[in-house]
Amino acid sequence: MKQVQRVAAYNVCVADGRILLCRLSAITEAPGSWTLPGGGIGFGEHPADAAIRELREETGLDGEIDELLAVDSYRRAATDADGEVDYHAIRIIYRTTVTGVELAHEADGSTDMAGWFTEAELATLPIVPTGMLGARLAFGTDV
Repeated sequence: MKQVQRVAAYNVCVADGRILLCRLSAITEAPGSWTLPGGGIGFGEHPADAAIRELREETGLDGEIDELLAVDSYRRAATDADGEVDYHAIRIIYRTTVTGVELAHEADGSTDMAGWFTEAELATLPIVPTGMLGARLAFGTDV
């Protein structure tokens, strides 16, 4: 079976008891589900720079990295253009302070909406594993 590995950087942004999440678009494997703002690291790009770039692309917000929260490894079966693959995600997750206030939604990308959610509201949302990990890091509990 073909093996695929992806290294990505994500942001855990919390303000006023709410976490910032992005909704996955129709071009993803889990459209309508919610995840942390973040994504793939470009060749030669520092992970922290990638996290801030992705935050801006997906939410319109600027941010400042506060600290590295986790480096996580996640393996699952997935599909790509060639069929089923053995997929390995390495997720670098930062605590990030948002420095902008004007939330905007990404157009024509892997996400189509962004929003702030309380811990209680998370229980009503479909959330992918990266989003669940972010909520656990933000609030200390599973959703």
